[in-house]
Amino acid sequence: MIIHRTILPLLLLALGLLAMAPPLSAHHASGPFYDSDKPIEIKGVVTRFVFRNPHAALFLDVTDDSGETAEWQVELGAPVMLRRVGWTPDLLPVGMIVRVAGPSARAEGAKGLLGRKLTRADGSPILEGGSTQEPTPAR
Repeated sequence: MIIHRTILPLLLLALGLLAMAPPLSAHHASGPFYDSDKPIEIKGVVTRFVFRNPHAALFLDVTDDSGETAEWQVELGAPVMLRRVGWTPDLLPVGMIVRVAGPSARAEGAKGLLGRKLTRADGSPILEGGSTQEPTPAR
């Protein structure tokens, strides 16, 4: 009986603290990472499309005006949201040329952006009849 009197309050305390802790999967705002006042558009060749939580990521080889090629990282929405509008892990195959527009990364020298609009190289939608806009609201 003594064990129950000791363990029960500790268990309740632990559960209470756990309930008050922020979820491990808490969503972060994009403001600290991307500058909505500095939108950019890039065109590049898909090298990887990572379709996993918490956000899908697209990696592109982008060639600048001087002929230099650099890898850019594009943050996309959560896979569950992307699936709802028709995206699949094989939607953007390696070698495909895409255009991506969105806020640029804030970190100096970073080659990244938050993908808000994605199209094929010719400007046509990635998904016929689907949305080219990021399906998740601005964070």
